[in-house]
Amino acid sequence: DNPTGLYRREFDIPDNWVGRRVMLHFGGVESAFYLWVNGQRVGFSKDSRLPAEFEITEYIRPGRNSLATEVIRWSDGCYLEDQDHWRMAGIYRTVQLYSLPQVYLADVFAKPALDTACRSGSLTVVARIGGSIFQSHGYRVEMQLFDPRQQPVFPKYLGKTFHLDLSEPSQVVLRQPVAAPALWSHETPNLYTLLVVLRDPNGSPVQYTVQRIGFRRLEIKERQLWINGKAVLIKGVNRHEHDERRGKAVTLESMLADILLMKRYNINAVRTSHYPNDERWYDLCDEYGIYVWDEANIETHALYNRLCHDPEWRTAFLERGARMVERDKNHPSVIVWSLGNESGYGANHDALAGWIRGYDPDRIVHYEGTMRHNWDDGHLASDLACPMYPSIERMVDYARNPQYRRPLIMCEYAHAMGNSAGNLKEYWDAIKTYPALQGGFIWDWVDQGLVKTDENGVAYWAYGGDFGDTINDMNFCINGLVFPDRSIHPPMVEFKKLIQPVAVNAINLADGEIEIFNQHDFITLAHLEARWELLVDGEVVQRGALPHLHTRPGFSERVRIPYSPPDLPPGAECFLNLHFCLAEDAPWAAAGHEVAWEQFKLPYASPRRILPSTAAHGRVDIDTGNDTLVVLSADFSAAFERDSGQLAHFDWKGVRLIESGPRLNVWRAPTDNDGFKWQQPPGEDKLLAGWLKAGLNRLLYHLEAFEVTQPHPAAAQVRAVIRAQAEGVDAGFRQQALYSIFAHGGILLEQRITCFGNLPPLPRIGVALVVPAGFETFTWFGRGALENYADRNAGTAVGLYRGTVAEQYVPYIMPQENGNKTDVRWAALSNAAGFGLLAAGQPLLEVSVSHFTADDLYRAMHTHQLTPRPEIHFNLDLRQCGLGGASCGPGTLPLYQIQPGEYAYSILLRPLEPGNPLTRLAREWVEPF
Repeated sequence: DNPTGLYRREFDIPDNWVGRRVMLHFGGVESAFYLWVNGQRVGFSKDSRLPAEFEITEYIRPGRNSLATEVIRWSDGCYLEDQDHWRMAGIYRTVQLYSLPQVYLADVFAKPALDTACRSGSLTVVARIGGSIFQSHGYRVEMQLFDPRQQPVFPKYLGKTFHLDLSEPSQVVLRQPVAAPALWSHETPNLYTLLVVLRDPNGSPVQYTVQRIGFRRLEIKERQLWINGKAVLIKGVNRHEHDERRGKAVTLESMLADILLMKRYNINAVRTSHYPNDERWYDLCDEYGIYVWDEANIETHALYNRLCHDPEWRTAFLERGARMVERDKNHPSVIVWSLGNESGYGANHDALAGWIRGYDPDRIVHYEGTMRHNWDDGHLASDLACPMYPSIERMVDYARNPQYRRPLIMCEYAHAMGNSAGNLKEYWDAIKTYPALQGGFIWDWVDQGLVKTDENGVAYWAYGGDFGDTINDMNFCINGLVFPDRSIHPPMVEFKKLIQPVAVNAINLADGEIEIFNQHDFITLAHLEARWELLVDGEVVQRGALPHLHTRPGFSERVRIPYSPPDLPPGAECFLNLHFCLAEDAPWAAAGHEVAWEQFKLPYASPRRILPSTAAHGRVDIDTGNDTLVVLSADFSAAFERDSGQLAHFDWKGVRLIESGPRLNVWRAPTDNDGFKWQQPPGEDKLLAGWLKAGLNRLLYHLEAFEVTQPHPAAAQVRAVIRAQAEGVDAGFRQQALYSIFAHGGILLEQRITCFGNLPPLPRIGVALVVPAGFETFTWFGRGALENYADRNAGTAVGLYRGTVAEQYVPYIMPQENGNKTDVRWAALSNAAGFGLLAAGQPLLEVSVSHFTADDLYRAMHTHQLTPRPEIHFNLDLRQCGLGGASCGPGTLPLYQIQPGEYAYSILLRPLEPGNPLTRLAREWVEPF
């Protein structure tokens, strides 16, 4: 930051440039700038993110010359730059000073084209002559094209001599057919190299320019966007330019890291939200194969729908859009020109769209502002229906209605703020079902956190308001699929799975017959090797490789996997896992990288082993003390508090396994989608508002009934009825809990939870218990390895996973609910000595473990404000609410909400000790009395 708002950069101009044509190129600044030469102001630019070209020839004098740039923080251009990101000022892209001959190539527009069958091509090159036009007669422009192997395409250089005609543009047009060109797409980014030479009348070369180009065909037909004759799904993200330490000054290494991550996670498109990006970004997209929605530096968020109607601003709109097109027009990766973002819709947009269509008719034009009221509005400004954050129902209605003629591609959806991206599967189910729905761009790519250090030297990612900025949106720019350092958020795994280019259907799993679909657009499956694994309770028992596949794009083939029915122990489950990996190194990943996977539960049944309660060995005793009821045997003691009915502690062979609980738990630390915890009161339309009103974060527990019986010498039963209700609230919960405590150490908790009063949809239904410090190893059989939720678990396979408790924590920049696991058969915590606690559920559980309480997460606004507790908080839920996307878009679907009602489920707790066969114990259940 600079309190004066001014940033200067000075250059020396070489003495031998006097008398030559001297140009200055700005790649982009943040805010407006002045240009000074020898103390004289010679230029001013109010467009902060597009290159500005200045000719300074006439200002150069013999002797030492000085050139300076002066960046100012604010200008009227700022009204067009309200783009949902940090407001900074300074020079953040390359500044180049260069000289040109008196006659020079001012511009080269390469126009590769394909016929309707995408088999034959042609190349048109429009070379515009600049400089001293009246001296340019007799200059010659020549071109040669080199194929992807750098072999010349034309037998010789093709050229044309320039003849000055004041009634025609100062340009030379060259055209040449290209037989069977190799096509450019996201899967086959074949690049040709175009060399253009300007020669003087004597034939001497004056200037060379080189441009990489690609042959591809874009068209809209049958309500779909077609690329090279195929209707391609757009699997995209919105991307801001952001570096955790450098702000907008992104490096080439950072850009390359983004590209490689996108390719490895099956992402094929980027919207440059909401301004043209660094010029090098487009080179990378060309090279690696990423479709680009190139977006003009126009957003009037604060003056929405005003400036777009004002003729005084028409030139500013046109200049910004035209400069983007002029700069980026030769990049094959750019397939769509976007007129900007969130500026309303008016005549200035139509004017810009009209100029673009006249200048570059072979690309698509997009603008989201036409969609605000009617999805069939704004055909002059948008070739696409491109809504923001639509509901799935409305998208499906659009696709089913034949009166709509444009393809629908969401410019923003699935707002990835914090722990989010719920309902993503339902979006992609709809996209894959209805041809008129062709995908979209998740908002957005990277959390815009900036590294800051607290008074103790602890680094953390800061957001709005952390730098004394009193006008801010708090953490609303923290909404990426990756953290600022490019480590991934768990939703990335979900997205990769949903958009993977290989699908598998089960035909006859008993016989190992499956059908594999190639969902690539242009390539076969020959670049992949497929292998299979048969797993019993997460352990591989058989494996092999599938035959080498050559399935054509859009086709399928059936394969029989030669596995044999396994010998299953009691209670075991069997799964088939399929993995499709790169057979050889690709430019974006090494051989072995997994592109796609699938999992099937096999139809091999094995009944669970049930331990009869009446056949329990040993004996239990009951100590009915004054304050505490203790059930004990030779190996364990389980103490219950008489005044609360809660389990106070559970010890096994002198080792404490439970410090407290299980206690009824219906609260979670709210996610950003639940509601912004920093906003008080939270929005009434958010789940969090209802949760706080019902007092779910401040429940008081009241014991209504408590009794102990001994139905068998080797077992005792404790029955407790507990009412949970917040002070001043008429609604609450009644938990009927029946604990059966067996001599072998098992505790079976059968419970029924009944809601009463006017309650909102709930965060969760479950119980929480506290395990002492030291039980750091967490093992579970369920979905993993990353966190997953009811509406975001398609990307996580059922398996046997192990890690530390600390590793389950996901450090969202705004602390919130995290680390959940769904479809959990059993979970266990153990210490270094091998002692531990195993929990199994009936039906399946949702489980999480943490060194933080929900209240810790709720109160903290930054990660550095959290201090891990030594004990472990072990949540065993029947259900937890889904995530949805309500921070900006549709909320959690009803299917994934927990409506107030009556719920029943059982949990079996078993002690572990060194040498215990963990998996075998987990397969057993205890028959209740």
